[in-house]
Amino acid sequence: MPRKTAPRRLRSLAIVGLIFAVIGIGFFSLSNLIPNSIKEGVLGVPVTVPVEYANVIKEAATRCPAISIELFAAQIHAESSFDPMAESPAGAQGIAQFMPYTWKHYGIDGDGDGVKDVWNPADAIPSAARMNCINRKTVKSVDGPRLKNTFAAYNAGAGSVLEYGGIPPFPETENYVKKIFAISETIMWP
Repeated sequence: MPRKTAPRRLRSLAIVGLIFAVIGIGFFSLSNLIPNSIKEGVLGVPVTVPVEYANVIKEAATRCPAISIELFAAQIHAESSFDPMAESPAGAQGIAQFMPYTWKHYGIDGDGDGVKDVWNPADAIPSAARMNCINRKTVKSVDGPRLKNTFAAYNAGAGSVLEYGGIPPFPETENYVKKIFAISETIMWP
C-alpha cells in the first residue's frame, strides 16, 4: 500500500502545484493585459503627465483659471490617456478628443505655426482649455456644481447640460465627470 499512496500523493501535489501555477500566470497575464491608462487613476495608480505635454497643459490651463491644472490634466487623460493620435469610435480626434465639427468652430492655433491641427497637442490642448471656458460661461445659470457641469458640457455638449439642468443622465457623461475628479487626486508632474 505505501507504494501506491506515494505516487498518488505526488500526483496530487503535482496537480495542486499546476493549478497554482496556472492561477499565478493568469493573474500576471491579466495584469499585463490591462492598459496603464485604465490602471492609472482608476485602480489607484497615480497618473503621471508625460513630460512632453506638462508645460503645454500648465500654460493652457491659465486660459481658464477656474479649472485647476490637476483637473485639466485629468481631463486630457480621461479623453485620450495623453495619446495625440487617439480616435474614438464616434469620431472624436486627438489628445483632447474633438469632434470634427467642434474643432472646426473652436480649434485654435496654439503653437502659432499658422495651422489649426487637431492631431497636434500644442493646438488641441489650448483649444480644450478654451472650450472649457466657453462651456463654463454657457452653463453658468445651471443648478449644481458649475465645475462638474463644465466637464459634462465638454463631454455631452452644453446643450445637453442646459436641457437637463445639470449633468445629463448619460452613464458615459456621469462616469466621465467622476473619472476626472478621481484622476485629479492622483496627478503627478514630471
